[in-house]
Amino acid sequence: MIKDYFAETLLKLGFTAILLGYLLVWLPQPVVGLSFIGLELGEWVKFLPQVRSGEIIADRNLFYIPPITLSLMMILWTANWPNRRWQTWVMRGLALLVALLAFPAIEAIRDEPADQWLLRIGVIIGIVIIALLIPLLRRLPIRMLEILSWSGICLLALLGLGLPTWAYLSFLPAISELIGQKVGIGPGVWLNIFGNFSVGLTALYFLGLWRVLQKKNL
Repeated sequence: MIKDYFAETLLKLGFTAILLGYLLVWLPQPVVGLSFIGLELGEWVKFLPQVRSGEIIADRNLFYIPPITLSLMMILWTANWPNRRWQTWVMRGLALLVALLAFPAIEAIRDEPADQWLLRIGVIIGIVIIALLIPLLRRLPIRMLEILSWSGICLLALLGLGLPTWAYLSFLPAISELIGQKVGIGPGVWLNIFGNFSVGLTALYFLGLWRVLQKKNL
């Protein structure tokens, strides 16, 4: 169907936007020499006085959400793909590479307390396990599998959109106070919002399609 083709194109566009957004500038402040991409922001904000004192509620680990949710969405997308196709495992392999963007730096593992990085390592190990076990879901009825996978993608898109955006907005006042001027919102933030919104919209489309098909066959 033409609509399905455009929906899948929007899904791929959304995935690409999330990845590019994470690798582009989130904190744009070239005047004072500050310009951090999403990948760097989680490490930098830990030095803010308000973070050290516990004034800011948002956890800096929320800045590592985009590659984690993107990786899981890519894996869920392949849930109904034939396991014997090489494309299936290439996509799952790419998903694991994306998840590694959240892996803590060697310096952090060596020099910082375990509570600063152990959670991310645990999440990445969990993603690897999910990627290996996802083929078992093909034993489920096709409709149930599609509904579960698209529901999961929709939820992950919501988390990937909301949590990092909330974290960034929560840190803005502290950053503005530190440098003495207002801080804007970089293109990486907007791309992350657009990408997750596109993926979520696609998931809702396919969920609606499966509900319609289910009603027709009742």
